[in-house]
Amino acid sequence: MEEKLVQRLEAAVARLEALSGGGGVDGCGGSDAASDPSIVAFDDLSGQYLSRVSTVAGKIGGQVLDVTKLIEQAFSVQKDLLINVKHTQKPDLAGLAEFLKPLNEVITKANAMTEGRRSDFFNQLKAATDSLSALAWIAYTGKDCGMSMPIAHVEESWQMAEFYNNKILVEYKTKDPNHVEWAKALKELYLPGLRDYVKSHYPLGPVWSATGKKVTSASSKAPTPGRPAPPPPPSGSLFSSESSKASSSGQKVGMSAVFQEISSGKPVTAGLRKVTDDMKAKNRADRTGVVAASEKGGRTASPSFSKVGPPKLELQMGRKWVVENQIGKKNLVIEDCDAKQSVYVYGCKDSVLQIQGKVNNITIDKCTKMGVVFNDVVAACEVVNCSGVEVQCQGSAPTISVDNTGGCQLYLSKDSLETSITTAKSSEINVLVPGAQPDGDWGEHSLPQQFVHVYKDGQFETTPVSHSGG
Repeated sequence: MEEKLVQRLEAAVARLEALSGGGGVDGCGGSDAASDPSIVAFDDLSGQYLSRVSTVAGKIGGQVLDVTKLIEQAFSVQKDLLINVKHTQKPDLAGLAEFLKPLNEVITKANAMTEGRRSDFFNQLKAATDSLSALAWIAYTGKDCGMSMPIAHVEESWQMAEFYNNKILVEYKTKDPNHVEWAKALKELYLPGLRDYVKSHYPLGPVWSATGKKVTSASSKAPTPGRPAPPPPPSGSLFSSESSKASSSGQKVGMSAVFQEISSGKPVTAGLRKVTDDMKAKNRADRTGVVAASEKGGRTASPSFSKVGPPKLELQMGRKWVVENQIGKKNLVIEDCDAKQSVYVYGCKDSVLQIQGKVNNITIDKCTKMGVVFNDVVAACEVVNCSGVEVQCQGSAPTISVDNTGGCQLYLSKDSLETSITTAKSSEINVLVPGAQPDGDWGEHSLPQQFVHVYKDGQFETTPVSHSGG
């Protein structure tokens, strides 16, 4: 209680200092904007929730502290953007990308921390990085902009981060309470923190100024005489302003170049070399009918071609979602689905799929290190021929079956505790259920994979093998 009171007093002092300083934002009305109720409420959000995340991260240190500092930086950038919105006219798509560039740069820095060699704190880094996409609610410009409304966007963004946040709660339940406290504080920062803030002040998106300054994209600015034009922005931006277009006048590559050469009217054999008699195999002295041992070994050691097909994420015949051969994709999402459709996931590796809405059936087949998060399923969720998969049910599921699978983590919600779980020819099956209290720890239960069969009274009685500490 005293700690929260101190945090609120510190936030109030910071606001008073900002008001007394009289500093402007972009040279126009910064002090007035800082006293706006929505900006004051954003400071309260940071003081109440963000400061708690930062305090716990300071106790942990290392990469957790580094990624938490990026969260602080992202929230600071968002505050500046909210102030600037009040003095800026609503931009077009290219202008919006330029306006949100500071936020995109921070998110890019956070994403870079999750790349390369896998860290011991990978779950913390992913939870923090994925959560930052919730701040993109400020990019909402209307129902035709291609994204969910601000409140829904914050909730949906956290669902992706929660997948890794729950893994932190399980991993550090008995190892380090600081990591558990950090994970809980991170969730509260977005739910209810940021969600309730957006709901109270920007439920329909940011309110732009009708008479403020205009935002122009970097590509539309004329270069200074005598200086070269600035390089184009990187293609991996979170807020891309231009769609990729194929140029018909450019040089063709691949099979297009082949067909262009054939249809050009030139002789097909114009570029071929003439084979002389001494080049023919039957006349070459270095060629014999005996195959050397080294040649045999070289052939057997040659690599074989991969039979993995192209990646797919598509709706077939309006009834079946197919997700195939996705490798290293952490942000796969199926949005427009209904209770008559099924989802089939095949051959995916090191990826995460989120299924939003209710579907009839989900099948996960021949996947490795695959994570699937879904809301509700009408019939069943099936895991077949997989290795090291994680499945999280956020709603209800009558049946979950696991067949011929090694390593499977099942996360159940309170609405799915009555789910019937069937296993066959599988090992290392763990089921995690929420605690009795809303902020309680998750309980982990391992399903038996060994059984004792005893012939008694004319029939066999089967009981699971019990181990000490199980």
